[in-house]
Amino acid sequence: MQKTQNSQQNQNLWWQRGVVYQIYPRSFKDSNADGIGDLTGIIEKLDYLSNTLGIDAIWLSPFYPSPMADFGYDVSNYTDVDPIFGDLAAFDRLIEEAHRRNIHIIVDFVPNHSSDQHPWFIESRSSRDNPKRNWYTWADPKADGSAPNNWLSVFGGSAWEWDEKTKQYYLHSFLSEQPDLNWRNPDLRAAMLSAVQFWLERGVDGFRIDVAHFIMKDPDLRDNPPNPNVADNPYKSLGDYDSQLHLYDKGHADIHGVLREFREMLDEYSVTRPRFSVGEIHIFDWQEWATYYGAALDELHMPFNFSLIGAAWKAPVVRAAVTAVEAAMPQGGWPNYVLSNHDEHRIVTKLGAEQARIAMLLLLTLRGTPTMYYGDEIGMHDVVIPPEREQDPWGKRVKGLGLGRDPERTPMQWDSSPNAGFSPAGVEMWLPIADDYEQINVAAQQNDSTSMLSLTRDLIRLRQMTPALNIGQHITVENMPDDCFVYVRQLGDERRLIALNFSAMPQTLTAVGIGTGKILLSTHPNRSGEVDLAEFTLAANEGIILEL
Repeated sequence: MQKTQNSQQNQNLWWQRGVVYQIYPRSFKDSNADGIGDLTGIIEKLDYLSNTLGIDAIWLSPFYPSPMADFGYDVSNYTDVDPIFGDLAAFDRLIEEAHRRNIHIIVDFVPNHSSDQHPWFIESRSSRDNPKRNWYTWADPKADGSAPNNWLSVFGGSAWEWDEKTKQYYLHSFLSEQPDLNWRNPDLRAAMLSAVQFWLERGVDGFRIDVAHFIMKDPDLRDNPPNPNVADNPYKSLGDYDSQLHLYDKGHADIHGVLREFREMLDEYSVTRPRFSVGEIHIFDWQEWATYYGAALDELHMPFNFSLIGAAWKAPVVRAAVTAVEAAMPQGGWPNYVLSNHDEHRIVTKLGAEQARIAMLLLLTLRGTPTMYYGDEIGMHDVVIPPEREQDPWGKRVKGLGLGRDPERTPMQWDSSPNAGFSPAGVEMWLPIADDYEQINVAAQQNDSTSMLSLTRDLIRLRQMTPALNIGQHITVENMPDDCFVYVRQLGDERRLIALNFSAMPQTLTAVGIGTGKILLSTHPNRSGEVDLAEFTLAANEGIILEL
């Protein structure tokens, strides 16, 4: 067996023991019949999240005022709520009602860029001598009038946009409507940290930091070198963006100073109750990734780990990914896992319905904090969006590359009524729903012991009541069949063995020296009893949890 470092028994903070549930507010519940989800709709479904599902925290994708060029990730006011979603009073009610149910609230913070309609940028581009000019990244053209360097936008094309009035280029790592903020400017830095404080004062429990590793760039604006291994990208293709090694347009070492300052503020507020930060970090060099915890664990509480999102769904690949992350963890650090989100295909679409059950068992039994995406608990899948209903600006700009994110952002399917209970009948929803929503919805699965919802609920409850599963160490069991991933979670004398069959064929496992085990849960209904671990068989597409 291969053991990880021991977990400390005092690791009992809510974000370490808990399950995080991501809500895309536009798509969770429409309370005012406009076809778009809102904060009041989320409040209406808190009992489902608390009582039925049993999650511990909600991560809310952006709800700030925005022109919606990138559906909220282009922020025009960091300290308010877009009228589409409600107002600050509705947000305060959400905090109050969530906390009453022991649910923590994590808000999405977007520090790399604002909207070009933000008052700060309107001032910044008004003249070269405006006091807010250097709140954004401006640069002169080259002698031939071209962009200052070869940096590319993640969403396609140059990362530089010409401003005719002031005769300079401004930097945008994403859409041109999302100009990059200049965190080297102390006034901008203070203003952004003030926005963080605003939400802490309203009672939020943590922040998910959007593209956290982008905030600091090379101050000399050096060109990126070409990427000699463009075909080896472990993430979904980003088109021409992958043609470069992004050495200078993100991840400058000065980012760690920003994150330490951010953490200091969270720590000050943690005196009353623990606050939390998780950063979106698309880095697959695990040693570099681990630096975002901070040398003294004084930066992010967790950098998001996306190793399983783009990984081939094969037991050896998944096992290697888990091993690599565990090996890179700094002493005292806490890992995390995620399988889907608002930017990535849904689990069922990637893996099929049977292996999606294996994936859910994996997610909820690995050491570390799991983050679930709304709808995955009922097996929602990507929806084919007709061209005339497309909304995602990225998908519209890079047609043919399959990068549009609308298919994984469709409305939550609550019941079998028209519009799946998301909006009232007759209302056109902002995106269409799946044709099979009458079968794949909360109401249809809630009392079905064989459903994906029941499996997810049972896994969360078992995790919550079993210290070995929520804070125990991870021990990989070696010499298993190639199609199986087997590991033990252990805390003191409490041991749970998890065995996952990634194939559509039965697999016989031999675990000499472990003894017998009692089946606590199987992805296949009605399997129970004791098994002799000297030789036992997993059915096709089966995952089990055994008490040793």
